[in-house]
Amino acid sequence: MKFTLLVVGRTVEKHYITAINDYVERTKHFISFDMEVIPELKNTKNLSMEQQKEKEGELILKALLPGDVVVLLDEHGKEFRSVEFANWIERKMHTVNKRLVFIIGGPYGFAPKIYDAAQEKISLSKMTFSHQMIRLIFVEQLYRAMTILNNGPYHHE
Repeated sequence: MKFTLLVVGRTVEKHYITAINDYVERTKHFISFDMEVIPELKNTKNLSMEQQKEKEGELILKALLPGDVVVLLDEHGKEFRSVEFANWIERKMHTVNKRLVFIIGGPYGFAPKIYDAAQEKISLSKMTFSHQMIRLIFVEQLYRAMTILNNGPYHHE
């Protein structure tokens, strides 16, 4: 099984890039994990919010493979405490055969067809974060989940 974080647009802030890469590498000690970037749309000034979501949705769907289990990172998704998230991840590790794909959408969220393609939605907080920051928060929580499942010293309760 492989874990994938699919994001729309590249991370631009250097401090986020450094921290994200650090947690990605740490996480790879436990699981097969990668982060795929869908290029940002160009010339979006003439597109409505819905048109932009639809175009991003087409690119997201192209990045998905048959058999992928798709989980949207969405403000209306299920919230977990870190230990609960770790347990959820563990269940997925026993039930997903191919890729577990977490998706962070573009600035306006997801097109309806992406919601239709998803099996689940999770939320990392009721608060709103930048798309740059949520990438870091997610990879840190995935790493934390791995250390919880492996009885590592990283997480304290």
